[in-house]
Amino acid sequence: MEPVNYETVTFEGFSPHKVPIIVECLTENRNRTSADIRVLFKKGSLGASGSVAYMFNHLGMVEATPVDKNADFETVAIEVGAQEVETTETGARFLCDKTDLVTVTKALEAMGWKVEASEFAWIAKDKVELGEEAKKEVIAFLNDIDDNDDVHRLYTALK
Repeated sequence: MEPVNYETVTFEGFSPHKVPIIVECLTENRNRTSADIRVLFKKGSLGASGSVAYMFNHLGMVEATPVDKNADFETVAIEVGAQEVETTETGARFLCDKTDLVTVTKALEAMGWKVEASEFAWIAKDKVELGEEAKKEVIAFLNDIDDNDDVHRLYTALK
């Protein structure tokens, strides 16, 4: 049995109603994945490399749950070296420079936080707000892309 070599392939484009999206795929067959993504983008528009990425920041992202439910997330963010913090359903999402990802993750763990995810992410600089019908159409488009087996991560500027 020969080993399978996976590679990351990134696609950029717009959904219907011009919502910017970045699709990260993990594939062993770049040609098949590219063809599949092109077909999925027929309702939107597939762009060239760099056509959408400038609308996003490529950052380190750590999602974690505090031990102390009364923790001041902003103070913790400053202490661990994160640039921003957002509240999530279970805890907080810390955003940092990509080079600081390991440092922030280890600092949170040292403070007793339970780290659920520590990875690079594309964070939209500006969010696009749509009406209810248009939003449903964009969500259906995103779901179709996300259903592809090679799609690893999907980032969007949809509010």
